[in-house]
Amino acid sequence: MAETMLEIKDLAVEVAGRPILHDVNFTINAGETHVLFGPNGNGKTTLLMTIMGAPRYKVTRGRIIFRDQDILSLPMDERARLGIGMSMQRPPVVRGVKTRDMVTACARGRESDEELNTIVQATNLTELVERDINYGFSGGEIKRSELAQLLAQKPDLILLDEPESGVDLVNIALIGRLINDLLQKKQPIRDRKRSGLVITHTGHILDYVDARTGYVLLDGTIICEGDPHEILKTIVKKGYQECRKCVT
Repeated sequence: MAETMLEIKDLAVEVAGRPILHDVNFTINAGETHVLFGPNGNGKTTLLMTIMGAPRYKVTRGRIIFRDQDILSLPMDERARLGIGMSMQRPPVVRGVKTRDMVTACARGRESDEELNTIVQATNLTELVERDINYGFSGGEIKRSELAQLLAQKPDLILLDEPESGVDLVNIALIGRLINDLLQKKQPIRDRKRSGLVITHTGHILDYVDARTGYVLLDGTIICEGDPHEILKTIVKKGYQECRKCVT
């Protein structure tokens, strides 16, 4: 039986006193990649930030269980140490901190200089690692920098917020390959130790990264679950209102 990586139970979340999520339930097993669809402003990023433990996202009900441990009381840094990593859609610029230093910090001393250089080369960041984090970076460069940090961190649960956002056609294939490396896609699913939850607005990432299960998050809750490619076809042809019919 597959190990349960992440279990979300009856989750409700508010931001600055405003309810955003309610009655959110799903489970991700080890080795699985799941995809979250939904219109902008319906709570997708809120869900990922809540799992990661960002302080402004207040859980008012429910549980977040990571590898059989309820992590609601844990701050972001402890969740990261446990094995949760996240690539944000719009990560901040950090002046005064070099990209190489951030990648090195994410490795937490587990990687040699040679291994870190291999990550830098694989993510095509050789000419950027001595620059401040994300300062003047293009959309594709920001995504590659985020993935370099995750490759160094080696988290068990990988949260990706719109990894194709702002990425041109030249970079999207590389982004897809890097995500597949992170998620150990070359290995049989029974041998994979990492799981992923990916937000996608366009669905383009599914051309490069295979996913087992898709969800539609609408009005702050998950309204349907199924094959991600079939869900995407329905959204493209008929819009999210067709998904809404499944629960009315």
